[in-house]
Amino acid sequence: MPLAIFALAVASFGVGTTEFVIMGLLPELAQDLGVSIPRAGLLITGYALGVVVGGPIIAIATAGLPRKSTLIGLTTLFALGNLLCALAPTYGLLMAARVVTAFGHGAFFGIGSIVAASLVPQNQRARAMAMMFAGLTLANILGVPAGTALGQAFGWRSTFFVVVAIALVSVAAIVAFVPAGRDGEKPAGLASELRVFRDGQVWLAMLMSVVTSASLFAVFTYIAPILQTVAGISPRGTTIVLLLFGVGITIGNLVGGRLADWRLMETIMGALGLLALVLLQFAVSSHFAPAAAATVFVWGVVFFVLIPPLQMRVIECASAAPNLASTLNQGAFNLGNALGAWIGGATLTLGFAYDVLPLVGALLALMALGVALTTWRIGCRRNAVALAE
Repeated sequence: MPLAIFALAVASFGVGTTEFVIMGLLPELAQDLGVSIPRAGLLITGYALGVVVGGPIIAIATAGLPRKSTLIGLTTLFALGNLLCALAPTYGLLMAARVVTAFGHGAFFGIGSIVAASLVPQNQRARAMAMMFAGLTLANILGVPAGTALGQAFGWRSTFFVVVAIALVSVAAIVAFVPAGRDGEKPAGLASELRVFRDGQVWLAMLMSVVTSASLFAVFTYIAPILQTVAGISPRGTTIVLLLFGVGITIGNLVGGRLADWRLMETIMGALGLLALVLLQFAVSSHFAPAAAATVFVWGVVFFVLIPPLQMRVIECASAAPNLASTLNQGAFNLGNALGAWIGGATLTLGFAYDVLPLVGALLALMALGVALTTWRIGCRRNAVALAE
């Protein structure tokens, strides 16, 4: 893989750390700011909505700019946003800072995916995207556990200061390694980008991303209290379990990239069915510390098998003009994040226990499988018509 893809992976490491680390710090952050854990969880929702709203705005605003310059600007915005998070004195200002940070998230991964795919042969595109997203998965192995431990030891603000430093390293890596003028075709123009949304398959592909992501965040948003109050795992043990999850998603990401280059829709449908089974099992295993830790690892593997093929599916369906669609799919993932976090919080607010959340996640995974089956059948019918003609 070209060095440019590894430079993008460094940037995705920083983005992933700031997105996910707050989950491990919910108890500390809630106590420091004087809010409940469900309300603190809304900071994840706010970030996700920032991605949903900001991604299309940034993608359209930068449509005529060189992709390298755009990526540099986005990672700089990310650094400034995290600095505001670290300095925010109140819950409201922290929420605003998280939204500002999130504005560049969707466009970064959307444009970065196109750049990564354009630098390799056709049959390696999903693997190239998986390598870029490997930074996101490594964030869960290194960034999230280390950030959680740092925040527990020195306060949650210290974690955001470290993320600022990671973001600055990301800017330097992109400047040094991403080639200018060699990142594939230029954007096809706003009219062409919008035209691809006439195809219902594009919308179904993004709907799969929304519901799949919701199945994760309905549970993972509250993973720290689940592990601590249901499984009886200590805060330090929670950090270790988060590390296992990070190892799992790293493995799943690499496997998903290879499978997507082989059998795209079959990979999506098989992984969604398995995801529902794993979450059903977590409803039981969450009561036993060793079993809960093992299930979280398997959960990470299965979930991230889905990420490269879901992104590849959108790019495939919008192949005529993929830039905006690719960015909007990142918004779709984060809309699912927000929806899942809200569903999880609403479930707890209604009085249900933490061990009910995996059942909610399993139901959402089955709904995503239903969408996948629908889009697969439509594709089969289109192929049959094309062959007949």
